[in-house]
Amino acid sequence: MAEPRTICVVEDDPAIRRGLVDSLKFAGYTVLECADGGSARATLSRAHVDLVLLDVMLPGMDALDYLPELREAKPLLPVILVTARGAEEDRVRGLRSGADDYVVKPFSPTELLARVEAVLRRSAERPLDLSGARFDGGTVDFARHEVTLDGGEVRRLAERELGVWAHLVRNPGRAIERSELLRCVWGLDPRGIDTRTVDMAVARLREKLGPRGSDLVVTVRGKGYLLGDGVEAVS
Repeated sequence: MAEPRTICVVEDDPAIRRGLVDSLKFAGYTVLECADGGSARATLSRAHVDLVLLDVMLPGMDALDYLPELREAKPLLPVILVTARGAEEDRVRGLRSGADDYVVKPFSPTELLARVEAVLRRSAERPLDLSGARFDGGTVDFARHEVTLDGGEVRRLAERELGVWAHLVRNPGRAIERSELLRCVWGLDPRGIDTRTVDMAVARLREKLGPRGSDLVVTVRGKGYLLGDGVEAVS
């Protein structure tokens, strides 16, 4: 039996925090609790966590300022923002800073669990500390943003190109929709956005991956993109 996923709840309101914790525990998750920014920083720096529920309004920390810092330290850690109703600017800023989703107060336990499950599905069964990937023809170093082809040629990946590649590597065997890439890589709400933005990034990525680029990033008609065969994630 798989170990239960661990979720860190960062919420200063005791009643809301207790409701979140109880709902998640009842659903089978292991839960860590933080009531302010200081405890959140300390907990997230030392504990293994599979997902963070992060309240936007926190004593001792601006969560939206902290989010890019957290994303830099743990780029693959899923984050769901907990926001106040009507705080659209916070939600947009949070998504652009790397949040995977948001839930608006007041919310039902059913909605909360559905969003948690959806975000974990997108990041399911993948290691959170990948350093790169190997394929027949070269390697990709996530930290250096570089492709090194057999023969020694090094090609630099732009941030979005690397983000698309990393998301595919972390989700092998699953066709990834363009809308998901816009949310998870660009941090944007995909509604009303031209998905050619994704297609152009994929075209550049394929070129930099070398002669097998189209085999490594496969187009799934009417769906999106799929990681090709023969790619090995490197922890």
